[in-house]
Amino acid sequence: MQAIFERFLERLSESVDEADLRAALADVSSGLDLLAFAYLSLPLRSDEKPTLISNYSASWTARYFENRYQSVDPVIVRARCGGCTFRWGLDLKSFELSQAQQLVFEEAAQFGICCGVTIPIIDRRGNVAAMTFAADEPDPAFFRVANRYEQGLQLIASCFHFFARRKLSSEPMVDGVLLTQREYECLKWAARGKSDWEIGCILGIKRRTVAFHLDNARKKLGVSTTKQAIARLASSVFSVH
Repeated sequence: MQAIFERFLERLSESVDEADLRAALADVSSGLDLLAFAYLSLPLRSDEKPTLISNYSASWTARYFENRYQSVDPVIVRARCGGCTFRWGLDLKSFELSQAQQLVFEEAAQFGICCGVTIPIIDRRGNVAAMTFAADEPDPAFFRVANRYEQGLQLIASCFHFFARRKLSSEPMVDGVLLTQREYECLKWAARGKSDWEIGCILGIKRRTVAFHLDNARKKLGVSTTKQAIARLASSVFSVH
């Protein structure tokens, strides 16, 4: 397990796009004999599309989003609540299903997604995601493997979520925290020793606007001084390269 996980981390750190992330997840899933996988990250805004990285059937994933199943999928509904890894499937009695939720399970089974284990992910920014490993039938061997590596799967899910958020986000991220482009620019110039006035001149904004953005950056990063925020920025940069 250790060798598989170390290779997984190496592939994640070297990834540059969604295809690389999918390949890294496919590699670790194959190494653990859990061949079907799906990472679904829910957007903070309801009008945005979730991020899905999986090897599920393209026909199923297209149908899933076309029907907005992420809003009724019992697996995702439960994952939104956080907590521990859980099992699911048509033959398991861990869910009380509505007719719409039963339909999701039945349609998924038609595409070879009959049962599985899901790791809920709720990060410190309140972002919700779920990492699922699925099987086309309730094979006891599948669940034995999932149980054996449960802690490892939780770590895999957390690491993948962190890298996916960092690699795919359109906004800059510092130590796992999303900043606006302007907040990041102000913090970057502050790290180079520039004063609020100098940063304002460089960016073409007022000094008090710079102070406003730096204050927001400090709050998001959970620190009280700009020096502490710069330290977070530095650790974030060094952890990537």
